Amino acid sequence: MTPEQKGFLLLSVVKMLVVFTALMVVVALLTLAERKVSAWMQNRIGPNRTGPGGLLQPAADGLKNFLKEETTPALATTPIFLLAPALAFIPALMLSCVIPFAAPLPVDFDVTWPLLGQIAYHGALPMAVTDLPIGFLFVLAISSMGVYGIALAGWSSNSKYALLGGLRASAQMISYEVAMGLSLIPVLLMTGNVRFSEIVRTQQDGLPLVLPLFLSFFVYLISGFAETSRLPFDMPEAESELVAGYHAEYSSMKFSMFFIAEYANVTTICMMVATLFFGGWDIPFTSWDEQGGVLQTLATFLVFVLKTGFWVFFVMWIRWTLPRFRYDQLMALGWKFLMPLALAYIVVIAVTLWGLDTALPDGSPVLKSSVLALLNVVLGAVVFFGLDRGTLLGRPSGPGRPTSRPATVRS
Repeated sequence: MTPEQKGFLLLSVVKMLVVFTALMVVVALLTLAERKVSAWMQNRIGPNRTGPGGLLQPAADGLKNFLKEETTPALATTPIFLLAPALAFIPALMLSCVIPFAAPLPVDFDVTWPLLGQIAYHGALPMAVTDLPIGFLFVLAISSMGVYGIALAGWSSNSKYALLGGLRASAQMISYEVAMGLSLIPVLLMTGNVRFSEIVRTQQDGLPLVLPLFLSFFVYLISGFAETSRLPFDMPEAESELVAGYHAEYSSMKFSMFFIAEYANVTTICMMVATLFFGGWDIPFTSWDEQGGVLQTLATFLVFVLKTGFWVFFVMWIRWTLPRFRYDQLMALGWKFLMPLALAYIVVIAVTLWGLDTALPDGSPVLKSSVLALLNVVLGAVVFFGLDRGTLLGRPSGPGRPTSRPATVRS
């Protein structure tokens, strides 16, 4: 093994330890942040007893979960019951390893260690655990594995509430994975690449993809809420209907693994939104961050954290603002609205890009992105104001149910 290969492996191990440790700390702090955000929105105080300002509350909750009794239902399928939390937990942690969180860091060293021999690395170190060439396809593939953990948790518990939660989760996650995957095809058409670093570079040369691909962003964001089972799409848990849903029979750290997986998935979705549609770690309106250097890496990392943090706050904001959908509304939104919208949008973007490449073969990326942005203004007006919004999410028709809204009775 060459010294450069040893250096690459060593730095990869360091990045893996740093990223996974940071993710676990962030997930713990997000539980506190959610309680603080909900308290702020409801004019309450929130956690403030454990540590200064309640900062040690996640540590107290973690210790509590470690010390709680581990219970297994008598009629549960024990091997699968024990395996299900890991099947939900492991894919959630794997997703963050391919997303770049800062500009490449210039590294140049050549040292000799007693046991490892000569170790060297020269060049820019990507700020991701691994910069996979398959990019967001990896995220879509691995995130789809999480449904197995949830479905098996509901089935193996041998509880009707958990089983209903598992069935709801399976239908919901599989349904919205279709719309989520279709929403990212226009990104591929615009950038010609699925690698995250190349998508960020494309946005550096042009405009953030939220402008030329606004409807893709809209479909992806809504699908992300459904994929993470967050309100208003928390049908698999729905405590008012299913007690606690698919994890009703779990306790102690097995329950915590589902909780950690949920917040890790929320973080991943927000990181994807920031990377795919808002330039990732790129600092807008300047090219200073592209020069390479330690300061550039630190600054872009801070910008990426701010972008991701805004969308995490947005997810929490929606949870404490909107009520839960009905199940038929949830499925209708996915299959009757989001999926046809994503398919039609792919056709429109593909035809528009072909027309722009034909009419403006030497046009700048900014010009083409600006034309697509204007097109999205028109398409957004048609989607949000021109379509009948009461058809999909209104009262379902059927025997004994009116097909139209009754006339208003005035006194």
